Amino acid sequence: MSSFVILVDSSCDLSPEYMSEHGIEMIPIQYDLDGVEHSQGYWQEISGEDFYNALRNGSVAKTSQTNPDTYTKAFMKYAKQGKDVLFLVLSSGLSASYLNTHIAMQEAKEEYPECKIFPIDTLSATCGTGLLSMLAVKKRAEGFSAEETAGFLEKKKHSCIGLFTVDDLMYLHRGGRLSKLSAVAGSVLGIKPLLNLSPEGTLALKDKARNRKAALQLLISQTLRSIKQDTVLDTVVISHSDCKADAELLAEMLREAVKVNDVIILMMGPVIGAHLGPSAITMIFEADMMRTEYESKFY
Repeated sequence: MSSFVILVDSSCDLSPEYMSEHGIEMIPIQYDLDGVEHSQGYWQEISGEDFYNALRNGSVAKTSQTNPDTYTKAFMKYAKQGKDVLFLVLSSGLSASYLNTHIAMQEAKEEYPECKIFPIDTLSATCGTGLLSMLAVKKRAEGFSAEETAGFLEKKKHSCIGLFTVDDLMYLHRGGRLSKLSAVAGSVLGIKPLLNLSPEGTLALKDKARNRKAALQLLISQTLRSIKQDTVLDTVVISHSDCKADAELLAEMLREAVKVNDVIILMMGPVIGAHLGPSAITMIFEADMMRTEYESKFY
């Protein structure tokens, strides 16, 4: 088996147990809740239930981008060990993290010119980055090198369709994704939006539903639009911000609508949860078309 390091940031929402079992290393993205900093990533300092209940009760969560020095230290650690690094990074359309990895990579190469570091702009977040990480694990187990796996993921990421719905539009407004007028109007009317990951890795508002179940049905109908009639989806990853029952309902609806080998449900971590709010649902899967075709054909 190839021994390269698979490195992720905490936006991927993979559980510590999964990462430990499959040899994935993580760099936490810092967030704060009501001014209190948290730097341990996925629920080491606060449970998901407590985090989202705090948001429901009026607490404010913010995230901070990871500085290049943190990445440099990680890269140098593995370079010193003579290990190649594959680093799956939060979408450049949502964060400056990917840019910072390149700054860090150049600094690491000044001291270790022979080191091989392959940062991947996942164009995704939460379950999207998680799915690509799972694919990286499979390729490493098959004996692929870090460079070969990076090449595989660079192609694969463009056909991974990410779909979202949120419960409260005000969180998108606070994150700069929606105007205040639209957010207030939508919240008053109880509108549940459908969003997707654009080809550039940004969040794009695409459709609206009048209630939660209709929003989940939109996720299913958009999934069906992106695949052929006889397609069997291999792995669909769903993440939720403390609404497991809805995530399980979506998984059931998906299995009724299309053949799928595996549906994995994750709890959304604080990095993305801070921007989508409680009771958000996201899903991602490998489609039969590229994101660019999906965008031009259906929107």
